[in-house]
Amino acid sequence: MSIEITRRCPLSCPGCYAYSEGHLGAAGPLSLLRDFEGAQLVEGVLSLVDFHRPLLLSIVGGEPLVRWREITELLPALERRGIHVQVVTSAVRRIPAEWDHSKRLTLVVSIDGLQPEHDQRRAPATHERILRHIRGHAITVHCTVTRQMTQRAGYLREFVDFWTERPEVRKIWMSLYTPQMAETSPEILPPEVRAQVIDELSALKDRFPKLELPAGLLQAYRRPPSDPAHCVFALTTQTISADLKTVVSPCQLGGRPDCRQCGCIAAAAMEAVSQHRLPIGIRTGAIYGVSRAVGLRLKALRGASLHLPRGCAEHGPSSSMPAGS
Repeated sequence: MSIEITRRCPLSCPGCYAYSEGHLGAAGPLSLLRDFEGAQLVEGVLSLVDFHRPLLLSIVGGEPLVRWREITELLPALERRGIHVQVVTSAVRRIPAEWDHSKRLTLVVSIDGLQPEHDQRRAPATHERILRHIRGHAITVHCTVTRQMTQRAGYLREFVDFWTERPEVRKIWMSLYTPQMAETSPEILPPEVRAQVIDELSALKDRFPKLELPAGLLQAYRRPPSDPAHCVFALTTQTISADLKTVVSPCQLGGRPDCRQCGCIAAAAMEAVSQHRLPIGIRTGAIYGVSRAVGLRLKALRGASLHLPRGCAEHGPSSSMPAGS
């Protein structure tokens, strides 16, 4: 499950899917969506979690550190429920030391290339701020490769080398920029460049152990699922926006993503798992299909009702919200 915990962000990053036109469809732009704070936000998130019962909750935004107080309160409550939490942040402000006490937390810091390019794209979340704010924490670096990063030979190697040397970095994840249908932005990787990037990442992962890109995941980048109906990630992940009721579809990218050019690391990882064959010769994806059908049926029979806190409840859950995640 993924929750856009706030509509607010001090950054204006080029190519940001959360603020792209059409991200939330008829609900309007994320920047104008109603959001919550304080006890209402904490209660609302826990209500969603108790209803959907996810194994993993990804907290995104907006910028999650805008709501750092609420997340600090949520983390122990989610840990008591046995839920793994992933917070995806720009590290624009200092990460609270209390978060280190959570044993089920993964901190993911988004970084757009080497310092000159990153600082131009993501100020005020500059390299200098990131290095200062992650000090003493254990983080996963996440970089989305854009066309601008492929203009100079060796750029990706320099990026991976720099962050591999940082003691705070446990893993490095690399996504490829995923455009919307009919998009023409300069971030898009042309097909031949995309193939070269995948080949380069394949070579780099053998030299840099922190670069977590299994062969199956890279293969999924080469042949992504054809559409959301065939994407395990889209089918298994419930994404809710900042008003705690609007469903982001068909996946967390929202809008009309061009699945033929999908470079989402989460989607690729799930696709790699689904293509894995067990010793008995059955793909795990086939088992998932049966499991999902049974799960949807049981959730329909369960007929649970979602109780949102005062302030959210006046709208009620969206009629488009599925009964499971």
